Amino acid sequence: MKQFLTSSEENDLIFQHRHEKNRRIADRMKAVLLANRGWPAVRIAEVLFLDDETVSRHIKEYKEEQKLHINSGGSTSKLTPEQSSDLTEHLMEHVYVKVSDICAYVLSVYGVFYTVPGMTSWLNSHKFSFKKPKGTPAKADLKKQAEWIESYEKLLNTLPEDEPVEFGDGVHPTMATKVTYGWIRKGTDKPISTTGNRTRMNLMGSINLESMEVTIKDYEKLNSVSMREHFSLLRDKYPTATSIHLILDQGRYNTSADTKEAAKEMGIVLHYLPTYSPNLNPIERLWKVMNEYARNNQFFNSAKEFRQSIMEFFEETWPKIASNMTDRINDNFQRLKPAL
Repeated sequence: MKQFLTSSEENDLIFQHRHEKNRRIADRMKAVLLANRGWPAVRIAEVLFLDDETVSRHIKEYKEEQKLHINSGGSTSKLTPEQSSDLTEHLMEHVYVKVSDICAYVLSVYGVFYTVPGMTSWLNSHKFSFKKPKGTPAKADLKKQAEWIESYEKLLNTLPEDEPVEFGDGVHPTMATKVTYGWIRKGTDKPISTTGNRTRMNLMGSINLESMEVTIKDYEKLNSVSMREHFSLLRDKYPTATSIHLILDQGRYNTSADTKEAAKEMGIVLHYLPTYSPNLNPIERLWKVMNEYARNNQFFNSAKEFRQSIMEFFEETWPKIASNMTDRINDNFQRLKPAL
């Protein structure tokens, strides 16, 4: 069976399942998740101790209506359509941690009583999921982002074939243990040695989204001198290019007079992102992938081991996985809205 969930939708549904208290709704979620992974309905029914027809119906209802709730007890009909629309708008503006607090709000505003399972069903049926809010730069400017995206698309549509485009950025991974989430057996802990060592690398890198090739080097410090050297690496990479287009944020060493002079000398055309717009630089996502493969939950015995781990990611791991990362690292930009 062909996958019908995106990776993001699948992750959201897995998260909902972990927090779902109603066993019947949880079974629906499991049926959908397993079907998305190619399991036949007969096999799913066997594992969940359900009949084939019920499993097939769960999958069909999700595909057609994104239905996960159970129509028993009338929980979705307690609010009028107008009230449901009003509550949806309210929940899109206000983040609640506890479902019980939403129940209390609905009771006080609409005079309608919901149990926690009933409200959870309502939330699921209206496409809400329990997940972490996304941090957003307070000064993000939606209009400037839109204007920049328009200019970027125009650039791509008018460039000669021999003029490559790269997205660049500096990053400073540290040796300090980066403890993060991972799969750990229930009822147990997974101790990980930690260190607060502040040894860090100063990487300047850029990526070509067409080839997914990364140009990167570790420097003593990131400044106009290291930018000049990065330009030289790009020139070696594209020896016949008339011009090389490099997209950067407006950091100090990216916009310095020395950097601009070096770029002009080497035929590097600099393009600057709007301020407070990390969402417009795909290489930011490359740094996240780097952490996943080389830093997360890793303890380094020495600075040498730490530096080797980071560089091995770019020199050995990245070339092997790059072709599978185009769904994560691309120019399908998400526009950040200022937080309310």
